[in-house]
Amino acid sequence: MPSHPRCENPSALPHEVVAERLERALRDRSYEGEAASALVGSALNDEDREFVEHWCVEAGTRAAPGSPLLGLAGLCLGHTARRFGCLSAEALALVESLAARAEADPKDVDGRALDGFDDARSFLHPR
Repeated sequence: MPSHPRCENPSALPHEVVAERLERALRDRSYEGEAASALVGSALNDEDREFVEHWCVEAGTRAAPGSPLLGLAGLCLGHTARRFGCLSAEALALVESLAARAEADPKDVDGRALDGFDDARSFLHPR
């Protein structure tokens, strides 16, 4: 039976757990699943926007080409934009870059980055 992505809504974990899981996954791709869950939980439920952005940027800049963490980082930045109504200049540049990479080569960055960029454009409030 083929594997299909499923929708998850994990809880936010303590910051030290999120950091540890993402650092481990960025060193060893076999840990990407638990890191993905930690990142999504933070993006959907953590109240510390700067912490969420930091780890999205870390994942989106350090993950290997083709890693699911790249598209997920873009998607989670879109969630962050939706929840908080803002993103740092660095995070906004990254979500745009990840979307461009996804459009150019979906094997490099998956299409979730495009969804994240759409969310960022929809939910960011002009200053």
